[in-house]
Amino acid sequence: MIAHLGVAVENIDTALAFYRDVLGLEPGPPEEADGARIVSLPFGPSQVELLEPLDPEGPIARFLARRGPGIHHVCYRVPDLERALAACRAAGYRLVDQAPRVGAGGHRIAFVHPKATAGILIELTE
Repeated sequence: MIAHLGVAVENIDTALAFYRDVLGLEPGPPEEADGARIVSLPFGPSQVELLEPLDPEGPIARFLARRGPGIHHVCYRVPDLERALAACRAAGYRLVDQAPRVGAGGHRIAFVHPKATAGILIELTE
């Protein structure tokens, strides 16, 4: 199941106008993680996370500098994060996170490197 799509934006308040004013979605409260301000928007069982850089050297700022605004990552919900990471290691997939860590919303997460997944940064969560 897709847990969320992470979308890198230069300014959350500007980006929220479309989701709030056009689509009628109610944003969740802002959070901070990985050097970014994050606002989640519900889309049924999934969410869209808008990611605004707070740290000019952080991953979202680097992404925006290289590629501009757009989809940063896809997050898949898995039943057992440790098992999924072990399967990735056994299959030779390059991991960004060797072990789960705490991400936005207090969820345990880990990233799989985009060079291992056809250019898409994949986040795994339980």
